[in-house]
Amino acid sequence: MEFRDLLPRRRMVRHYVPASVPRETLERIVSTVRRAPSAGYSQGQRLLVLTAPEPRAELARIMREAGWTQGADREPWLESAPVIVLVCTREDDYHDRYRMPDKLEDGEEIEWPVPFWFVDAGAALMMLLLAAIDEGLAAGVSGIEGGDTAEKVRAAFGIPGDVTLVALVTIGAAAPDPGWSAVTSRRTRPRRPPADVVRWERW
Repeated sequence: MEFRDLLPRRRMVRHYVPASVPRETLERIVSTVRRAPSAGYSQGQRLLVLTAPEPRAELARIMREAGWTQGADREPWLESAPVIVLVCTREDDYHDRYRMPDKLEDGEEIEWPVPFWFVDAGAALMMLLLAAIDEGLAAGVSGIEGGDTAEKVRAAFGIPGDVTLVALVTIGAAAPDPGWSAVTSRRTRPRRPPADVVRWERW
């Protein structure tokens, strides 16, 4: 699929048909993050892929207890997704890389202008979304509340303490989601025109 054809198909999908994703398809999707940008080739992105019913149900339970509310008029989201990918980052990979001789500035690690471990996690997340579409599937993304919720997810799935949860991505074959679509920002807010987003030569 050409990129110009793929991109308009990207939308948040919050409801999926009860069909599993073949392992080989899923492996192609998640392997794309190895091609995502990575500051200094630090490669701090990490993924935890949930496909079995029990882990997916456990994550949905934790999110519900944290206040994840769908509303009676909306379709099941996490419960219907055959694949949930936890997108994570390991900040220490970036510090380790930028303490190597070829990255030092005056013998010191750089002063990070922005936390590129989160920038790179976002790039990896977008790779997952687009790769899913390229495979004929659909995907959605959600944040994971910090604090107690993140710690419960960490404990439930054995995520190391030096790995930070960034977001979750749901993947599967799309089912109709009119309840969600009616209340999402995509339907209630206009897309900004290019002139509001892009500047040329000077602000």
